[in-house]
Amino acid sequence: MRYDIVATCAFGIEGILKEELFKLGIKDIFVDNGKVTFKGDEEDIVRCNIWLRTADRILIKIKEFKAETFEDLFQGTKAVNWGEILPKDAKIHVVGKSVKSKLFSVSDCQAIVKKAIIESMKNKYKIEWFEESGPTYKIEISLLKDIATLTLDTSGIGLHKRGYREIAGEAPLKETLASALVYLSRWTPDRILADPFCGSGTILIEAAMIGKNIAPGLNREFAAEKWPNFNKRIWEEERKRAREEINDKEFLLLGSDIDGKVLKVARENAKKAGVEKFVAFQKLPMEDFRSKKKYGVIITNPPYGERLMEKREVEGLYKRMGEVFSRLDSWSFFILTAHPEFQRHFGKKADKNRKLYNGKLLCYYYQYFGPLPPKK
Repeated sequence: MRYDIVATCAFGIEGILKEELFKLGIKDIFVDNGKVTFKGDEEDIVRCNIWLRTADRILIKIKEFKAETFEDLFQGTKAVNWGEILPKDAKIHVVGKSVKSKLFSVSDCQAIVKKAIIESMKNKYKIEWFEESGPTYKIEISLLKDIATLTLDTSGIGLHKRGYREIAGEAPLKETLASALVYLSRWTPDRILADPFCGSGTILIEAAMIGKNIAPGLNREFAAEKWPNFNKRIWEEERKRAREEINDKEFLLLGSDIDGKVLKVARENAKKAGVEKFVAFQKLPMEDFRSKKKYGVIITNPPYGERLMEKREVEGLYKRMGEVFSRLDSWSFFILTAHPEFQRHFGKKADKNRKLYNGKLLCYYYQYFGPLPPKK
């Protein structure tokens, strides 16, 4: 069976997600704000959940229709043959959002959608009451400019939850965004990679998983795995293939931070991710960062100084960063920050910058390209 599939992502990284999908053999991809859509089968849904590093969720688009009234919403939803999609014991969980639409009460929309789904299921199963004791089916009703879109979430917990990070630092970077930062840097395992503000280690752990070709969803579960109408064998086979595709490359990534407590968490996270042999963490102030290696890469997410009292302190830190990094004359630097005046304090204009969102916070990814290593 062919489905309309939606892979959602953070704003600004849609192009990277599209590239990931190309590599998985998916074609005819349509890019929109915060999402990428394409047609695919059950195997594509499984592959995307297990392999995509920058996607937030994999959704099946059920229906799109105009809904200006609650009656429109009810009838449009009821017209779907939900009995063909949901088993009799399905636990139906409806979530919603509404933007620039006449139907702005999300809780009312959710209630109406659920009622319409139940009415549709009554036609198929010929019963009046559903106990909802089986697997969870999360259905989203999304309203944008009076167009209602019904989707079914195959992922369950967001795809950024790889399973290795139970504890994070104070301002954790999502694993999906960390992967995007690594992809944008064009880092390859034959180059040294460091993060002098590594915190709980997310950027380096994601880089190590990319370097080893470890599928991000290899060690977690997905909602659709528990659905009786989805073939369990496909999940087993894709996981087996993913294990076989882990490579034997050797490399070492360097993580440092001034907080010894958070470094303990970083080491634990790296161990859970299965990459502890490839990442070395040490307690070190950024000012003491040194390396004799050539053509290295720094990818980092330093403090932003969002609170007024911290702002001056952070600006001083950026100035010292500029001084320390300037000694690494053959290195490339990739720095994510929400501070609007970063380049001025760092003392150098970026070769390129890119607008990205860390959660809801608008940030810029400042890219300073050093020379590439000579070809061997």
